[in-house]
Amino acid sequence: MTLRSSVARAAGRATAWGLRSVLHRSASQLPGRVGLAIDPNLLSELSAKLSDGAIVVCGTNGKTTTNNVLAAAVEESGATVLCNRAGANMEPGVTAALLPGRGADWAVMEADELSCVRILPALKPRYLVLLNLFRDQLDRAGEIDRVQDSIARALASSPGTTLVACGDDPLCAGVAERLHGSNPCLFFGIDEVLGLPTDRVPEARFCQVCGAELDYAYRHYAQLGDFACPNGDFSRPELAWRATGVEVGREGVAFDVSGRGIDGSVRVHAGFGGVYMVYNLLAALAGAVLCGVDPATFQRALDGYRPENGRLQHFSVDGREVVLNLAKNPTGFNQNISLMLADPRPKAAFFVVNDDYNDGKDISWIWDVDFERLGAEEALSLVVGGHRANDLQVRMKYAGLPAPIALTVADALAALGDLPEGRPLYVLTNYSALWPAKAELERIGERRG
Repeated sequence: MTLRSSVARAAGRATAWGLRSVLHRSASQLPGRVGLAIDPNLLSELSAKLSDGAIVVCGTNGKTTTNNVLAAAVEESGATVLCNRAGANMEPGVTAALLPGRGADWAVMEADELSCVRILPALKPRYLVLLNLFRDQLDRAGEIDRVQDSIARALASSPGTTLVACGDDPLCAGVAERLHGSNPCLFFGIDEVLGLPTDRVPEARFCQVCGAELDYAYRHYAQLGDFACPNGDFSRPELAWRATGVEVGREGVAFDVSGRGIDGSVRVHAGFGGVYMVYNLLAALAGAVLCGVDPATFQRALDGYRPENGRLQHFSVDGREVVLNLAKNPTGFNQNISLMLADPRPKAAFFVVNDDYNDGKDISWIWDVDFERLGAEEALSLVVGGHRANDLQVRMKYAGLPAPIALTVADALAALGDLPEGRPLYVLTNYSALWPAKAELERIGERRG
């Protein structure tokens, strides 16, 4: 480590100490900014200290959950792990997460898709796990092909990195196509028909090679499924890890996994609902196996894992169950709606959409969410909020759903009036609204599970 990088590291660690010990604030990003300002090569210097290397998780939806489950599994195996668990996934956040450790075995890091082009050349991870690609933050990210190109450039700058991608997503497979053999590629996916209702707006209908509309043997949600170009130019790649025997219910998911590094097949089960969670856990298991973790150790880590950071967290407020989750784009909202509809109980919902920088100013995506599906819920009580509450209210009007506006979760609970306590409240927010909602629920209620 050079003198400059040593000074940068010391300054970053001092900043982290001051933030945590004196100001009692998060140290997830600023220490990295300070260190990088002194030495722009600090991330590269820190990554060289890892004894086993790094694994990076990226994708539009599910990064934080997948990354944290993967980190827990690698730790359960006895390895020392550095991880950006709070979700600070740009270059300063990844750098800050590497500052504390000397002699760590693994770095398990989530990375923003557009930041990979700066993170991968410095970190040089052994693996990049690519979960999915959906339209998100249109004013920042632009169209998806820009994101695909950015990830492909990042991988090309780190040729020793193996891409571990969702083979059911033609957009992820399209990233592999763009590599032209510069990096090894492995794929995971669900290898059976689930027979579940699918949402109406696939993100990618067309072949990544010739532009013809893709055919599907089956589709699970959005564009994820067994796809093929009618001209034979492009199809779902061979899967290194396959999920079968999938069970999805309100209480959780279970599925069998077979493939690389697994003797026969293993049953994975978790208390988190939704088809998207099958993909998240399958990706985490694939990453864990590549890091030398056996499936039994992975399941032990999963048994002890509790969702944090507002992802599928459960609270109790005056006897009412409140479920908090992130929903920041059409696919995320549609999957959360599916999760709500799988709950047979009469229920209430509070949808919150902000338009801060981290959210994107363009919220036209709310018109691509299939809110109309909620019209079948006769007993549904709906409230909306956030900086763009008026826009949400208009969207709900067109969906035939009356929705008064509330400023806070407490206001939303009050707006429910005398609804029986047995009716759960689902709070779905986009990114910048998630932390205030979580803090409020921790203040007025108590954690469950």
